Amino acid sequence: MVLELSAPVSTRRVGAAVAAAGVSSFALLYAPQPVLPQLATAFQLDPGGASLAIGVATTALALAVLPLAALSERVDRRQIIVCSVIASAVLGLLLPLAPSFPVLLVMRALQGVAIAGFPGVAAAYLADQVGTARLPSAVGAMIAGNSVGGMLGRLGAGFAAGPLGWHGALLVVAGVSLVCAVFAAATLPPSQRTPHPGDGGERTRLGARLLAPYTVAVLGMGAFIALYNAAGFRLAAPPIGLAPAAASLVFLSYAMGTVSSAAAGRLVRRLGQSAALVTSLAATAAGAALTVSDALPLMALGFAVLTAGFFAAHAIANAWVAAEAPPRARGRASGLYTLCYYLGSGAGGTVGSAVYGRFGWGWLIVLTVGWLLVGVAAVLTAARRPIS
Repeated sequence: MVLELSAPVSTRRVGAAVAAAGVSSFALLYAPQPVLPQLATAFQLDPGGASLAIGVATTALALAVLPLAALSERVDRRQIIVCSVIASAVLGLLLPLAPSFPVLLVMRALQGVAIAGFPGVAAAYLADQVGTARLPSAVGAMIAGNSVGGMLGRLGAGFAAGPLGWHGALLVVAGVSLVCAVFAAATLPPSQRTPHPGDGGERTRLGARLLAPYTVAVLGMGAFIALYNAAGFRLAAPPIGLAPAAASLVFLSYAMGTVSSAAAGRLVRRLGQSAALVTSLAATAAGAALTVSDALPLMALGFAVLTAGFFAAHAIANAWVAAEAPPRARGRASGLYTLCYYLGSGAGGTVGSAVYGRFGWGWLIVLTVGWLLVGVAAVLTAARRPIS
């Protein structure tokens, strides 16, 4: 059986540790993105080939997350998180030593597998540690760390690439990530759950109500990535015509996601879980609609609003899964959420980019707002379904 202790640990301590792990993991995952042109030059690649440095890692993460989540039902979840953040940071330090691009891709695939241990297990670990009442706030802190990591990885590597080249840029990000990983390993509280070797072998129904947060993971992330994938092209094209460096500042909007995800727990306490998630998705759609204008201030406002809305929705949906899944199935349920999230990223980003290239920004907004409204419908349907 699984032992659930009745005295949850400090939300502040566990939140800080998991946020540090999120900064480390997502800074490493996205660090190569701003140095893709330099990788293309160094290894004589076209842009599509260079982009494999991102795609290989995210694909490996998606493939590894369910096996690692299943493993977390049998072993200590804290051990998986600690091994994940330390191993991925060490691999990050070794990346600049890659003698060829194929070797670099193999190392990125291994790094993606290592990183998967954190997002696939963290929400279930938090549910074990702090209890379901305080879970939205704890997951919000984790998502805030993830957004900070994604932003710092991109911006840090981008700014360091000029004076240090791609080798130095990746090394700087890996060094910062290792510091965060060591902090997380040192402060992550001992597990409040005793795993049993038989936990992972039992089939436990996850419940129809979890279809709603899974739908939000696929469609919400798909819409978010589709908009950001096309943003650089839109901002650089007439009539806006920003330089690439200036266009990349759109990623500063991630700071709004840091704030909103950290506040997601308060929103849930005030409105309730379903209403808070619908409100967040509606804010994401409203922000997307604002970007239809060619006026740069309105576009900037739109990206800030949609980013804040999306990260709040992600925090609430992630906590929903961890809270409602049976204790024996928390690892599997959270892993499935992460898989849906990254499937949405890959499929939504690809489809959205194709729609933008063929039909323009206006039709991309129609598509992504439609996806978000489907997510709203799924949440409202789940809210009317009795808890089984």
